[in-house]
Amino acid sequence: MKDDHALPSLNALRAFEAAARLRSVSLAAAELHVTHGAVSRQLRMLEEELGLPLFERDGRGIRPTSAGNRLLEATSSAFSQLRDCVASLRRPQRSEAFVLGCPGSLLARWVIPRLQDLQRDLPGLTLHLAAQEGDFTPRLEGMDAALLLGQAPWPTGWQVHSLATERIGPVFSPSLAGAHALARQPAEAVLQHALLHTRSRPQAWPTWATLNGLDPTQLQLGTGFEHLYYLLEAAVAGLGVGIAPEPLVADDLVNGRLVAPWGFVDTEGCWALCTASGRNDPRMLQLADWLRRQLA
Repeated sequence: MKDDHALPSLNALRAFEAAARLRSVSLAAAELHVTHGAVSRQLRMLEEELGLPLFERDGRGIRPTSAGNRLLEATSSAFSQLRDCVASLRRPQRSEAFVLGCPGSLLARWVIPRLQDLQRDLPGLTLHLAAQEGDFTPRLEGMDAALLLGQAPWPTGWQVHSLATERIGPVFSPSLAGAHALARQPAEAVLQHALLHTRSRPQAWPTWATLNGLDPTQLQLGTGFEHLYYLLEAAVAGLGVGIAPEPLVADDLVNGRLVAPWGFVDTEGCWALCTASGRNDPRMLQLADWLRRQLA
């Protein structure tokens, strides 16, 4: 007699969860580092054991049936909890450190210069900083939280603490050729310049232009950089007009390394401290409050 409470094999459930989430047997096989045939066999065995179909064809891919969706919800939750538990067990030595990931530009130009203030204001918080380039993973694996600039919609499964509205504006060095005359002109004068830009934030200049009533199609993009940090170093060196979030250039504006004659405008983005849903760490709220005060 079959035991209704007996679980299918873990390999079958892992194959199912990956295939249902990715809606592809091939992608599931690649993620699990097994063959297409191995995943197909596991799915077939699971359907035979449960006695009902878990997938149906969807064009060239697959999609879960109603029963498959129920099982996907359960397996996703179970595997997520297992991953979190195993991750915490694998790093007992760092249990006292709060692992904060953030893009390298934010880390270098904003977080590191304020570490001394953070240590003074929150002496009980030990940070481990991790530079992260590119997209963050859905579960923020290996991190307790991520500090970033972004906007909704946020990844499913994230808990987002909004810290401050993102404000951006053009900046350039007083050593830029014609800087004095440019600073006295209206904002549309930037349309006559080849603008420094980044691949990581291609929307920055068009967003700023639209918010200032300018035609984004009239922008002339000049030298491009992989990351914002390099763009700002180029701007400080007098190589062109760049664009940046206000907090990242605040110190440069104070010491005269950069000027921002047209100020900064609010965007739909924000500074955010993000963690995976379900992680309840009181240090998150402490850090979020401190970051809000710094960004105010």
